[in-house]
Amino acid sequence: MKQTRPTVFLIAALCTLFSSSSNAEETVTKRILLLGDSLTAGYGIDPEDAYPALLAEKMAETHPEWQVAPSGLSGETSAGGLRRASWVLQKPAAILVLALGANDGLRGIELSDTKRNLQRIIDLARDKYPEIKVVIAGMQMPPNLGAQYTTEFRKLFPALAEENDVELIPFLLEGVAGHPQLNIADGIHPNEEGHEIIAENVWRILEPLLE
Repeated sequence: MKQTRPTVFLIAALCTLFSSSSNAEETVTKRILLLGDSLTAGYGIDPEDAYPALLAEKMAETHPEWQVAPSGLSGETSAGGLRRASWVLQKPAAILVLALGANDGLRGIELSDTKRNLQRIIDLARDKYPEIKVVIAGMQMPPNLGAQYTTEFRKLFPALAEENDVELIPFLLEGVAGHPQLNIADGIHPNEEGHEIIAENVWRILEPLLE
Protein backbone atom coordinates (compact mmCIF):
# COMPACT_ATOMS: atom_id res chain seq x y z
CA MET A 1 0.00 0.00 0.00
CA LYS A 2 2.82 2.40 0.76
CA GLN A 3 3.95 2.29 -2.86
CA THR A 4 0.61 3.67 -4.03
CA ARG A 5 0.44 6.71 -1.74
CA PRO A 6 3.15 8.84 -3.40
CA THR A 7 1.48 8.11 -6.74
CA VAL A 8 -1.87 9.33 -5.45
CA PHE A 9 -0.40 12.57 -4.12
CA LEU A 10 1.66 13.10 -7.33
CA ILE A 11 -1.37 12.69 -9.56
CA ALA A 12 -3.38 15.10 -7.41
CA ALA A 13 -0.58 17.66 -7.54
CA LEU A 14 -0.21 17.39 -11.33
CA CYS A 15 -3.97 17.72 -11.84
CA THR A 16 -4.00 20.89 -9.77
CA LEU A 17 -0.97 22.32 -11.58
CA PHE A 18 -2.25 21.81 -15.11
CA SER A 19 -5.97 22.44 -14.63
CA SER A 20 -7.59 25.57 -16.02
CA SER A 21 -7.83 28.61 -13.76
CA SER A 22 -11.54 28.00 -13.08
CA ASN A 23 -10.95 24.33 -12.29
CA ALA A 24 -7.97 25.21 -10.13
CA GLU A 25 -10.09 27.64 -8.14
CA GLU A 26 -12.76 24.99 -7.64
CA THR A 27 -10.15 22.43 -6.51
CA VAL A 28 -8.63 24.81 -3.99
CA THR A 29 -12.06 25.70 -2.66
CA LYS A 30 -12.72 21.99 -2.01
CA ARG A 31 -9.92 21.88 0.51
CA ILE A 32 -10.05 20.30 3.94
CA LEU A 33 -7.78 21.92 6.50
CA LEU A 34 -6.78 19.70 9.43
CA LEU A 35 -5.50 21.96 12.20
CA GLY A 36 -4.06 19.87 14.99
CA ASP A 37 -1.19 18.64 17.11
CA SER A 38 1.04 15.55 17.11
CA LEU A 39 -1.90 13.29 16.29
CA THR A 40 -2.43 15.18 13.04
CA ALA A 41 1.33 15.37 12.45
CA GLY A 42 1.62 11.57 12.79
CA TYR A 43 4.19 11.67 15.57
CA GLY A 44 6.32 8.53 15.77
CA ILE A 45 5.29 7.06 12.41
CA ASP A 46 5.74 7.77 8.72
CA PRO A 47 3.46 10.70 7.76
CA GLU A 48 2.02 8.66 4.91
CA ASP A 49 0.63 6.24 7.51
CA ALA A 50 -1.00 8.98 9.62
CA TYR A 51 -4.72 9.64 9.48
CA PRO A 52 -4.53 12.75 7.20
CA ALA A 53 -2.85 10.68 4.48
CA LEU A 54 -5.34 7.85 4.99
CA LEU A 55 -8.20 10.33 4.57
CA ALA A 56 -6.58 11.60 1.38
CA GLU A 57 -6.52 8.03 0.07
CA LYS A 58 -10.22 7.59 0.77
CA MET A 59 -11.08 10.84 -0.97
CA ALA A 60 -8.89 10.09 -3.97
CA GLU A 61 -11.11 7.07 -4.59
CA THR A 62 -14.55 8.53 -3.90
CA HIS A 63 -14.21 12.33 -3.93
CA PRO A 64 -11.15 13.15 -6.06
CA GLU A 65 -12.08 16.81 -6.30
CA TRP A 66 -11.29 17.25 -2.60
CA GLN A 67 -7.85 17.94 -1.15
CA VAL A 68 -6.55 17.29 2.35
CA ALA A 69 -4.26 19.93 3.85
CA PRO A 70 -2.83 18.67 7.16
CA SER A 71 -1.37 21.25 9.52
CA GLY A 72 -0.28 19.31 12.58
CA LEU A 73 2.44 20.41 14.98
CA SER A 74 3.67 18.20 17.80
CA GLY A 75 3.11 19.74 21.21
CA GLU A 76 0.66 22.29 19.85
CA THR A 77 -1.84 23.80 22.27
CA SER A 78 -5.04 25.64 21.44
CA ALA A 79 -3.15 28.91 21.98
CA GLY A 80 -0.48 27.85 19.52
CA GLY A 81 -3.12 26.83 17.02
CA LEU A 82 -4.75 30.22 17.36
CA ARG A 83 -1.42 31.90 16.62
CA ARG A 84 -1.05 29.78 13.48
CA ALA A 85 -4.64 30.05 12.33
CA SER A 86 -4.36 33.19 10.23
CA TRP A 87 -1.36 31.78 8.41
CA VAL A 88 -2.85 28.34 7.65
CA LEU A 89 -6.11 29.97 6.54
CA GLN A 90 -4.42 32.06 3.87
CA LYS A 91 -5.54 29.47 1.32
CA PRO A 92 -9.30 28.97 0.97
CA ALA A 93 -10.77 26.01 2.80
CA ALA A 94 -14.24 24.55 2.58
CA ILE A 95 -13.92 22.45 5.73
CA LEU A 96 -11.91 22.98 8.89
CA VAL A 97 -11.26 19.99 11.14
CA LEU A 98 -10.20 21.45 14.47
CA ALA A 99 -8.23 18.80 16.35
CA LEU A 100 -6.64 20.72 19.20
CA GLY A 101 -6.91 20.68 22.97
CA ALA A 102 -5.21 17.45 24.03
CA ASN A 103 -1.99 19.21 25.01
CA ASP A 104 -3.98 21.81 26.92
CA GLY A 105 -5.42 19.04 29.03
CA LEU A 106 -2.09 17.33 29.60
CA ARG A 107 -0.63 20.63 30.78
CA GLY A 108 -3.59 21.44 33.00
CA ILE A 109 -4.42 24.64 31.15
CA GLU A 110 -7.57 26.37 32.32
CA LEU A 111 -10.52 24.99 30.40
CA SER A 112 -11.92 28.47 29.90
CA ASP A 113 -8.71 29.42 28.09
CA THR A 114 -8.87 26.34 25.89
CA LYS A 115 -12.49 26.97 24.98
CA ARG A 116 -11.82 30.63 24.25
CA ASN A 117 -8.90 29.80 21.97
CA LEU A 118 -10.87 27.20 20.03
CA GLN A 119 -13.80 29.61 19.70
CA ARG A 120 -11.51 32.29 18.32
CA ILE A 121 -10.15 29.89 15.72
CA ILE A 122 -13.71 29.07 14.63
CA ASP A 123 -14.60 32.76 14.50
CA LEU A 124 -11.48 33.55 12.51
CA ALA A 125 -12.24 30.82 9.98
CA ARG A 126 -15.84 31.96 9.57
CA ASP A 127 -14.89 35.61 9.26
CA LYS A 128 -12.49 34.76 6.46
CA TYR A 129 -14.65 32.12 4.75
CA PRO A 130 -18.32 32.55 5.76
CA GLU A 131 -19.37 29.29 4.07
CA ILE A 132 -16.71 27.13 5.74
CA LYS A 133 -17.91 24.01 7.53
CA VAL A 134 -16.27 23.25 10.86
CA VAL A 135 -15.72 19.87 12.48
CA ILE A 136 -14.52 19.72 16.09
CA ALA A 137 -12.56 16.67 17.20
CA GLY A 138 -13.49 15.73 20.75
CA MET A 139 -10.71 14.88 23.16
CA GLN A 140 -10.56 13.16 26.53
CA MET A 141 -8.04 13.02 29.37
CA PRO A 142 -6.87 10.05 31.43
CA PRO A 143 -8.53 9.68 34.85
CA ASN A 144 -5.33 10.38 36.77
CA LEU A 145 -5.89 14.11 36.20
CA GLY A 146 -8.85 14.03 38.53
CA ALA A 147 -12.52 13.25 38.00
CA GLN A 148 -13.73 16.84 37.90
CA TYR A 149 -11.13 18.04 35.41
CA THR A 150 -11.51 15.05 33.10
CA THR A 151 -15.30 15.34 33.14
CA GLU A 152 -15.30 19.06 32.40
CA PHE A 153 -12.64 18.61 29.75
CA ARG A 154 -14.71 15.96 27.96
CA LYS A 155 -17.79 18.20 28.03
CA LEU A 156 -15.93 21.16 26.53
CA PHE A 157 -15.93 19.87 22.95
CA PRO A 158 -19.61 18.86 22.62
CA ALA A 159 -20.57 22.18 24.20
CA LEU A 160 -18.44 24.10 21.72
CA ALA A 161 -19.90 22.15 18.80
CA GLU A 162 -23.46 22.78 19.98
CA GLU A 163 -22.90 26.49 20.59
CA ASN A 164 -21.49 26.92 17.08
CA ASP A 165 -23.87 24.48 15.36
CA VAL A 166 -20.98 22.47 13.89
CA GLU A 167 -20.20 18.78 13.53
CA LEU A 168 -18.49 16.85 16.32
CA ILE A 169 -16.21 13.82 16.25
CA PRO A 170 -17.16 12.55 19.73
CA PHE A 171 -13.65 11.32 20.57
CA LEU A 172 -10.81 11.41 18.06
CA LEU A 173 -9.04 8.49 19.76
CA GLU A 174 -12.14 6.33 20.19
CA GLY A 175 -11.07 2.68 20.00
CA VAL A 176 -7.38 3.64 20.22
CA ALA A 177 -6.73 5.29 23.57
CA GLY A 178 -5.89 2.80 26.29
CA HIS A 179 -5.04 0.00 23.85
CA PRO A 180 -1.25 -0.61 23.99
CA GLN A 181 -1.25 -2.62 20.76
CA LEU A 182 -2.55 0.44 18.88
CA ASN A 183 0.00 2.91 20.20
CA ILE A 184 3.74 3.41 19.91
CA ALA A 185 6.04 2.78 22.86
CA ASP A 186 5.10 5.98 24.71
CA GLY A 187 1.55 4.66 25.11
CA ILE A 188 0.12 8.02 24.03
CA HIS A 189 0.58 8.36 20.29
CA PRO A 190 -1.10 5.94 17.89
CA ASN A 191 0.84 3.57 15.67
CA GLU A 192 -0.10 2.79 12.08
CA GLU A 193 -3.03 0.58 13.09
CA GLY A 194 -4.23 3.21 15.52
CA HIS A 195 -4.22 5.85 12.81
CA GLU A 196 -6.35 3.63 10.61
CA ILE A 197 -9.00 3.67 13.33
CA ILE A 198 -8.67 7.44 13.77
CA ALA A 199 -9.15 7.89 10.03
CA GLU A 200 -12.41 5.94 10.27
CA ASN A 201 -13.53 8.04 13.26
CA VAL A 202 -12.98 11.20 11.23
CA TRP A 203 -14.36 9.80 7.99
CA ARG A 204 -17.73 8.91 9.52
CA ILE A 205 -18.32 12.57 10.31
CA LEU A 206 -16.49 14.07 7.35
CA GLU A 207 -17.87 12.07 4.44
CA PRO A 208 -21.46 13.47 4.58
CA LEU A 209 -20.03 17.00 4.39
CA LEU A 210 -18.35 16.28 1.04
CA GLU A 211 -21.60 15.87 -0.85
